[in-house]
Amino acid sequence: MVIEDDPGILDVLNILFTRAGYQVNAFANGNFILQQDFDIPDLFIIDKQLSGVDGLDICKYLKTLPTTRHVPVIILSATPHLHPQVKAAGADAFLEKPFSNSHLLQVTENLISGN
Repeated sequence: MVIEDDPGILDVLNILFTRAGYQVNAFANGNFILQQDFDIPDLFIIDKQLSGVDGLDICKYLKTLPTTRHVPVIILSATPHLHPQVKAAGADAFLEKPFSNSHLLQVTENLISGN
């Protein structure tokens, strides 16, 4: 599941993961997460700076739910030096924008496979 409010980045991520063989559910905001109105994915990719609810707050929330606390979360952000906040939110990985597509795919595969 990809949550990214920049339509261009959301489209690129959707294409990237689809071409890599993943089924993608892409959303422009994460408000539905707080209403628990979603199917549980294998992985969450969440932009930090979303319109509405902040990506780190979504991550914290997901990590408190018994149904999603085990699901890996990757936080994406153009803001540097977020590692302490990302770790405190419970995210499994942090990628600073811009990042390489191959690196994002490698981190994704590692988290999904449990490496």
